Amino acid sequence: QVQLVESGGGLVEAGGSLTLSCAASGRTVSRYGMGWFRQVPGKERDFVASISWDSRITYYADSVKGRFTISRDNAKNTMYLQMARLKPEDTAVYYCAADTTARLGTVVAGLYDNWGQGTQVTVSS
Repeated sequence: QVQLVESGGGLVEAGGSLTLSCAASGRTVSRYGMGWFRQVPGKERDFVASISWDSRITYYADSVKGRFTISRDNAKNTMYLQMARLKPEDTAVYYCAADTTARLGTVVAGLYDNWGQGTQVTVSS
């Protein structure tokens, strides 16, 4: 079992930046695809970005493309999400996830089998 813990969320003004971290423990995640999702109350969990085990393949939601960057450091068993030019509509709880059955990150939330508890990101206008 993989335990995932997100950190780095907080309150930021529109146009600002934040970097989220996702620290894994229990098992190495170096061979697994991983991703970031976000959710606002009353809505489904939406895909944000994903990354393959070797960082060679990344995917981004259209809404964050060009503003967010996903990365990982397998030596530290940690994944990151650098968020720039934040907008109020980026406000959500952000979750990291790992897919222990595949090396490529997927955009489908249901294919991930390990999730963190989430970290709140609030962007004020």
